[in-house]
Amino acid sequence: MKRPDSWHQWLLIVLGLALVGLLLVVPLALIFSKALSGGWALLADNLSQDYMLHAIGLTLLVAALTVPLNLVFGILLAWCVTHYDFRGRKLLTTLVDIPYAVSPVVAGLCYLVVYGLESAIGRWFYDHGMQLMFAWPGIVMVTVFVTAPYVARILIPVMQSQGNAEEVSALCLGANGWQIFRHVTLPNIKWALLYGVVVSNARAVGEFGAVSVVSGTILNQTLTLPLLVDQLNNDYKPAAAFTAAALLACMALFTLLLKTWMEWRQRSAMRRAEAA
Repeated sequence: MKRPDSWHQWLLIVLGLALVGLLLVVPLALIFSKALSGGWALLADNLSQDYMLHAIGLTLLVAALTVPLNLVFGILLAWCVTHYDFRGRKLLTTLVDIPYAVSPVVAGLCYLVVYGLESAIGRWFYDHGMQLMFAWPGIVMVTVFVTAPYVARILIPVMQSQGNAEEVSALCLGANGWQIFRHVTLPNIKWALLYGVVVSNARAVGEFGAVSVVSGTILNQTLTLPLLVDQLNNDYKPAAAFTAAALLACMALFTLLLKTWMEWRQRSAMRRAEAA
């Protein structure tokens, strides 16, 4: 990688920095400035409201349930795709990308049709004391759908590039499947796995489209933080809306820092492996 050595290269760099500042840094700074415009007392008052605390709790609950499910699903899928050659393998890897291609609003509508009270499945669950749509289970379901590909899509190329020579060697030495996964596979994919978890968590926390369809936007019941921002803005409560937005921005910045650190650790581990 070389340094820019002409004026037009420096011009491209300056334009890139200007666009980053205008499109990313300025809106982010505006969020925090608006949240603090009324002073710390108003900020603390907005944060202590029941609807704010409930939205924070629901957002964290959805992420806490979604990420482990995606973690297990991603590991199993990546293992199957990279370790076995079977009919329908390419179709399976293609189907994993459906959440990338389908609009979250369309996905939420599909879940509403399939699991709503008007459907046989939704009615059966409702008769047995569980409401899926317009309740937190439906929010978790659609969030799992939109975040399903992230862990798998990060693990698959990593596991393909590493191959299975070490795992075959461990198998020949008498290790069982769990021992191979724990002592051979997991150490090799740990940074990619953690990276997938961070990205999946960020997507789960910030999901709006699919959740807005299945939640019913019921105050103190089904409003996550992204939905609460929209609701407060529509109710002409800008200070509270920017407070919720600032919380989401803080989560995003923390995720970004964690993601950058994991990428650095992964690159360092790859350089050490190449040097060895």
